[in-house]
Amino acid sequence: MKTDVPQTVQHPDGDTLVASQRPEPELDDGDHDRMAHIVLEGFKPKIGRFRSVGNNVVEGMVNGTPVRALCGKVWVPGRDPQRYPLCPTCREIAERRGWRVPSR
Repeated sequence: MKTDVPQTVQHPDGDTLVASQRPEPELDDGDHDRMAHIVLEGFKPKIGRFRSVGNNVVEGMVNGTPVRALCGKVWVPGRDPQRYPLCPTCREIAERRGWRVPSR
């Protein structure tokens, strides 16, 4: 992360204050095109046990195995999804199925 030099400000009482500035995140090339996606790792039917439908995100990050998003995108996860907006196609699919979708 890029950090700025703290800014000094002279207070009317004569004291010198140091105002800290929030660091700006450095974005990788292509970050403007990136989105967070929803990955269906499995489901639990009304009767029976949990059924896996593919690799989960943690496995993908640790082992470098690709995952598939609801929108169809296949990739190896490795970035913090909180940094990116939610994919509108993934959101639409999840909402149509009646799933809770994180608000951002």
